[in-house]
Amino acid sequence: MAIVHANDDFADGNVPKAYPLMSSLLDGIVSTVVPPFTLSKLEGDAVFVFADTDEGAPRGQEVVDIVGRSYAEFRRRLAEAGETMTCTCGTCSRASVLDLKFILHAGRFVVQDTAGSRELVGADVVLAHRLLKNSATDAVGRRAYLLMTEAAAASLGIPTDGAIHQTQAPEDLAPVETYLVTLA
Repeated sequence: MAIVHANDDFADGNVPKAYPLMSSLLDGIVSTVVPPFTLSKLEGDAVFVFADTDEGAPRGQEVVDIVGRSYAEFRRRLAEAGETMTCTCGTCSRASVLDLKFILHAGRFVVQDTAGSRELVGADVVLAHRLLKNSATDAVGRRAYLLMTEAAAASLGIPTDGAIHQTQAPEDLAPVETYLVTLA
């Protein structure tokens, strides 16, 4: 949060106004993707979900529609919050420009139980995380987008007509062919 919030975090038992906003936005995303996907975990401001393609995972246009509904719910909650937010600090006043990026990859993973929590592990999990840092904004600017790997598009039968083809170069990994679809 901005410096203005540095001293009021949880002061007198009050939660800063931005915390419920972030919780609401994350809840909205989760509510639109789980089910059919399974929530792995929340990672800061990211929602990490997965599906077993052998057990009825969504396919084709249905995947794109789920992403679209999730994005619409995010925008709805953000607009609703904008009507009630009263804080004018730099961070809170920029809430309206928050946007989403969706990364979709298909590959192998193992669900590992560690210290009472389930973790997805494997090279393809690492790749999905590394794709969060990508060159999509070079093509679409600061707009919301879905970046899917060629493996995801092929495995899930997702249409790529009209998508922007890009080669991503994740840190310390081989280049990956991707398709980029803007959402806004």
